Formats: sequence, structure tokens, C-alpha cells
Amino acid sequence: MTRRHGAMLLLLGLLTAVTTACASDDEASRPGEVTLRVGDQKGASVQSLLTAAGQLDGLTYKIKWSLFTSGPPILEGINAGAVDFGSVGNTPPVFAAASKAQIVIVGAVSQRLTGQAVVVPKGSPLRSPAELKGKKVAVAKGSSANYHLLSVLKKNGLGFDDIQPQYLQPSDALAALTGGRVDAWATWEPYTAQAEIQNGARILADGRGYTNGYGFQVTSKDTLKDNGRAAALKDFLARYQRAVQWSNSHPADWAALWAKETRLPEPVARRAVDRRLAEIVPIDDSVVTSEQQIADSFSGVGLIPGKVEITDFFDRRFNDLAVAAQ
Repeated sequence: MTRRHGAMLLLLGLLTAVTTACASDDEASRPGEVTLRVGDQKGASVQSLLTAAGQLDGLTYKIKWSLFTSGPPILEGINAGAVDFGSVGNTPPVFAAASKAQIVIVGAVSQRLTGQAVVVPKGSPLRSPAELKGKKVAVAKGSSANYHLLSVLKKNGLGFDDIQPQYLQPSDALAALTGGRVDAWATWEPYTAQAEIQNGARILADGRGYTNGYGFQVTSKDTLKDNGRAAALKDFLARYQRAVQWSNSHPADWAALWAKETRLPEPVARRAVDRRLAEIVPIDDSVVTSEQQIADSFSGVGLIPGKVEITDFFDRRFNDLAVAAQ
């Protein structure tokens, strides 16, 4: 092969590569070629819920699922650009906002408060939250349970410096509780029901009077800037909201399917489902104000740095979905 022929072939190869790359970019922008990356929580499966409710049928985009232990790691994934959608409790967005994460809250639900709980092991002598002083209390840092615990302590004349917080993810916390390595555990469903039914734990204080019960659907600024993924996100959020409504009207069916999917005993799933019933709510001033109070509470005790303006992390563009769902 002459040098001239070789140069011509090289040029042809480069032109082909550029054409292929452009074609790939065009295809990626088509709705059917979009991939929405969804972060899911172990024990609180969005994938299982949407499957049970028939809301994963007829998708015009692909979904890539990733499993996380709790809400804070999901938001870390969103901030890192690895996740486009995650459903979390009321506290993970506060910690993410305090770290200047590139998150955006685009949806909200209001859940029952009886599943958010501080539990003590079977046979514990503790009878009131005030008796937590000096005790070892397990909690997932930055989770909804973190704020619930802070509120319980504050309203009973205590602070975080009055207890020995043990920052553990749910599976480790349950083992610590049953193994006698902690005196109490601040958690959420289905772990509250699991601790009660399987391990004889007792609720010392649930969420009533202590927390707001909000849960949030979160994305990233980059996802909202991408037309294809933003369209997929809106469709997925609508499907998520319809699935939540389905679970409210079919609690027994959902509990049975959830138990099978997660291998939870059905009595645990039934109790957890009953306590997790949720109402779809639009993001309005009352939601933002309530979340600001949580941020201020953490700032006030030095658990997050500085003042967080949580309103900067809300986006109300999808409120029409919530209004339609009510």
C-alpha cells in the first residue's frame, strides 16, 4: 500500500467515525433512546412499586436501576451525575443542599408519621424519650430519621451532645439493636415494622408531633437541562405518583407483592404499607417553609455548616402533575 493510499484510507476512516458519532448523538436525542437512571432504596423499592402498579408498561425510554442503602447515598449519586431520579425522605435534601450539591427537588408526598420511629429492644427499661440521655442511639446520618431523632431530643429537653449517636445504615443498626450494642434506633418503614414483629422491639416515640412526614422526588440540574431526560423524568414522576395512588387504594395487594419482592414476612410488609400511605402534594410555600425549619434546626446545632436557603433547591415546574393527581 502506497503512502497516498494509506492517507486516503485514514481520512475516510476519520470521516466515517465523525459521521457515526453524529448519528449516535442524533439517536441519543430521540425519546426512545433516552436512558433515565433511577436510584432506588433497599427496603423501599420504587421499582417494585411501579411494577406492581403496572406503571412500567409502555415506556418510550430506557431505565437503568441502581440500589442504595438510604436517601443520602442516592443524592450523592445525583450530585455525581450518575443518577437522574431518586425518592428520599425530608432530611437528605437538607444535608445535600448544605454541601452545595447540584440537586433539584421536583416532587413531594406527605406520608403517615407512625412509621417514623425511635425503637428500643425487647425488654428495654426505657419508657420515655427523656431517658435517652447518655444512651447509644443508632441512626443513619442525614436520613429522615436523623431529623426525627433531633426533634425528639429537642422536645424532651435533650440535644445530640446528651446521647451517643451511632451512625449506622439500617441493616447494621438492626443488628446492633438486637445484639445489645445500642440502646435505641431511629428508623423508618419497613425497618420499624421489622424490628417490632421479628425482633420484639417497642416504639419509644413515633413521628407524630416531631416531624413533617414529607418525602421528595429529586433530580439534578444537568438532567433538567437535557430535553430528552427532562421529558423522561416528567413522565416517570407522573408514573411514580400514579403508583403511589395505586398503593393507597390496593394496600393488601401491594403488601403481598412487596413481601414477595423483598422477602419480608407478609405481616411486616402489611404493617409497613399501612404506615407508609402517602398523599401526593404540590410543592408550595408551606412545603418549602416546613423544610426550611428542618434545615434551620440542623444549622442551629451545628450538624450542617452555615445557613441553608432550601428554597433554592426546589423547582415547581412539575406541580401540574401533583395537582392532576389530587
